[in-house]
Amino acid sequence: MATITAAEVNKLRKHSGAGMMDCKKALVEAEGDFDKAIQILRKKGQKVADKRSDRDANEGVIIAGATEDASHAAMITLNCETDFVAKNEEFVAVAKQILSVALNEKPASIEDLRAASFDSALTISEKLLEEVGKIGEKIELAEFETVNSEKTIAYNHPGNKTATIVALNQNSEEAQSAGKNVAMQIAAMNPTALDADQVSEEIKARELKLGKEQAIKEGKPEAIIDKIAQGKLQKYYKENTLLNQQYFVDNKVTVKAYLQSVSKDLTVTDFKRSSLV
Repeated sequence: MATITAAEVNKLRKHSGAGMMDCKKALVEAEGDFDKAIQILRKKGQKVADKRSDRDANEGVIIAGATEDASHAAMITLNCETDFVAKNEEFVAVAKQILSVALNEKPASIEDLRAASFDSALTISEKLLEEVGKIGEKIELAEFETVNSEKTIAYNHPGNKTATIVALNQNSEEAQSAGKNVAMQIAAMNPTALDADQVSEEIKARELKLGKEQAIKEGKPEAIIDKIAQGKLQKYYKENTLLNQQYFVDNKVTVKAYLQSVSKDLTVTDFKRSSLV
């Protein structure tokens, strides 16, 4: 049996992040072989992941950011099982590193992001398996969203449970400030679409149907039922589409009007919102 020194255990602990006892057991099993010990720790993570695959991972963090030139923004959701783990500094640090990879590499999909290099030794998927073995909870990269434009803004709501990314059609200091305000609006008001023309036909049909049913139930004259239903649809647009919502700082104007007051023709071209609350 190989003699395992405290220095070797500490080296493996620093490399893997696993606990001292787990590192010592892995080195003993590997007979002192450092690379084999790393593989043993990863296999442990896979075993834990397999055992907990049917568990709900509804806690976690959402982190958003933008590239230095602000032309690209990304947002990731890293899930775990408990709020205790979600608040762990190392867990949050892993999420931030994944976001950094997303911003630097600009992967086309969440699958590509999972396959990207977390560091020189591990892919993101492998790193998450390592974290599963260390923490003992199900951990998964659940969401990955991006926007691209002349100017993008990322907003992280305190607590890392809600975040938004916004794309604007102008790149200026005014757009930066207005974009942050709109990003906060999205976080607070949760619009379902950018404008009325982006609302799905299914939702439009649902709102019209509900409007007609309500009008009939209230005994309204048949001649005005369609008009009432259209009114309900317009109300849906006002409450649920970003550009038509009342601006949360000044409810006398819409978000569209607010943006145009900042700079002529300034508008949002895309946005994404994620929340765990």
